[in-house]
Amino acid sequence: MTFSERMKELLEQGWAVSKDFAIKAGAKAQDLGERGMLMWDIKQLENQAQKLLIRLGNETYITFTEKDQATADRETVEFKTILNELAIIKDQIEKKDLELKNRPR
Repeated sequence: MTFSERMKELLEQGWAVSKDFAIKAGAKAQDLGERGMLMWDIKQLENQAQKLLIRLGNETYITFTEKDQATADRETVEFKTILNELAIIKDQIEKKDLELKNRPR
Protein backbone atom coordinates (compact mmCIF):
# COMPACT_ATOMS: atom_id res chain seq x y z
CA MET A 1 0.00 0.00 0.00
CA THR A 2 1.38 3.38 -0.97
CA PHE A 3 1.61 6.34 1.34
CA SER A 4 -1.19 8.17 -0.49
CA GLU A 5 -3.47 5.10 -0.31
CA ARG A 6 -2.73 4.75 3.39
CA MET A 7 -3.53 8.47 3.97
CA LYS A 8 -6.73 8.17 1.95
CA GLU A 9 -7.81 5.19 4.07
CA LEU A 10 -7.05 7.06 7.30
CA LEU A 11 -9.03 10.07 6.10
CA GLU A 12 -12.00 7.89 5.19
CA GLN A 13 -11.88 6.24 8.61
CA GLY A 14 -11.64 9.66 10.22
CA TRP A 15 -14.71 10.86 8.35
CA ALA A 16 -16.63 7.77 9.38
CA VAL A 17 -15.68 8.29 13.03
CA SER A 18 -16.56 11.99 12.80
CA LYS A 19 -19.91 11.20 11.22
CA ASP A 20 -20.67 8.59 13.90
CA PHE A 21 -19.69 11.07 16.62
CA ALA A 22 -21.91 13.77 15.10
CA ILE A 23 -24.88 11.40 14.97
CA LYS A 24 -24.36 10.37 18.60
CA ALA A 25 -23.87 13.98 19.72
CA GLY A 26 -27.03 15.02 17.90
CA ALA A 27 -29.03 12.25 19.56
CA LYS A 28 -27.70 13.26 22.97
CA ALA A 29 -28.55 16.91 22.35
CA GLN A 30 -32.06 15.94 21.27
CA ASP A 31 -32.48 13.82 24.41
CA LEU A 32 -31.27 16.69 26.60
CA GLY A 33 -33.69 18.98 24.80
CA GLU A 34 -36.57 16.57 25.38
CA ARG A 35 -35.63 16.22 29.07
CA GLY A 36 -35.51 20.00 29.34
CA MET A 37 -38.94 20.31 27.75
CA LEU A 38 -40.36 17.75 30.16
CA MET A 39 -38.91 19.66 33.11
CA TRP A 40 -40.33 22.90 31.68
CA ASP A 41 -43.77 21.30 31.26
CA ILE A 42 -43.68 20.03 34.84
CA LYS A 43 -42.78 23.49 36.13
CA GLN A 44 -45.62 25.06 34.15
CA LEU A 45 -48.08 22.51 35.54
CA GLU A 46 -46.82 23.18 39.07
CA ASN A 47 -47.41 26.90 38.52
CA GLN A 48 -50.96 26.19 37.35
CA ALA A 49 -51.55 24.03 40.44
CA GLN A 50 -50.24 26.81 42.67
CA LYS A 51 -52.67 29.30 41.14
CA LEU A 52 -55.53 26.85 41.62
CA LEU A 53 -54.58 26.37 45.27
CA ILE A 54 -54.67 30.13 45.73
CA ARG A 55 -58.13 30.20 44.12
CA LEU A 56 -59.23 27.37 46.43
CA GLY A 57 -57.98 29.28 49.45
CA ASN A 58 -59.76 32.40 48.24
CA GLU A 59 -63.02 30.50 47.75
CA THR A 60 -62.67 29.00 51.22
CA TYR A 61 -62.09 32.43 52.71
CA ILE A 62 -65.14 33.83 50.93
CA THR A 63 -67.24 30.88 52.09
CA PHE A 64 -66.32 31.40 55.74
CA THR A 65 -66.30 35.19 55.85
CA GLU A 66 -68.43 36.84 53.19
CA LYS A 67 -70.98 34.03 52.93
CA ASP A 68 -70.72 33.43 56.70
CA GLN A 69 -70.94 29.64 56.36
CA ALA A 70 -69.68 27.46 59.20
CA THR A 71 -68.49 24.59 56.96
CA ALA A 72 -67.18 24.05 53.47
CA ASP A 73 -68.30 21.18 51.26
CA ARG A 74 -66.18 19.67 48.49
CA GLU A 75 -69.35 19.28 46.40
CA THR A 76 -69.85 23.05 46.27
CA VAL A 77 -69.54 24.03 42.61
CA GLU A 78 -66.59 26.39 43.14
CA PHE A 79 -64.65 23.84 45.22
CA LYS A 80 -65.53 20.89 43.01
CA THR A 81 -64.37 22.66 39.85
CA ILE A 82 -61.04 23.66 41.36
CA LEU A 83 -60.46 20.23 42.92
CA ASN A 84 -61.19 18.53 39.58
CA GLU A 85 -58.72 20.82 37.80
CA LEU A 86 -56.10 20.08 40.47
CA ALA A 87 -56.65 16.33 40.05
CA ILE A 88 -56.10 16.62 36.29
CA ILE A 89 -52.90 18.62 36.77
CA LYS A 90 -51.68 16.17 39.42
CA ASP A 91 -52.13 13.29 36.95
CA GLN A 92 -50.31 15.22 34.21
CA ILE A 93 -47.39 16.00 36.52
CA GLU A 94 -47.14 12.36 37.62
CA LYS A 95 -47.11 11.17 33.99
CA LYS A 96 -44.42 13.67 33.00
CA ASP A 97 -42.36 12.81 36.11
CA LEU A 98 -42.53 9.13 35.16
CA GLU A 99 -41.61 9.92 31.56
CA LEU A 100 -38.66 11.99 32.79
CA LYS A 101 -37.46 9.23 35.13
CA ASN A 102 -37.69 6.63 32.35
CA ARG A 103 -35.64 8.69 29.88
CA PRO A 104 -32.08 7.47 29.54
CA ARG A 105 -29.40 9.86 30.76
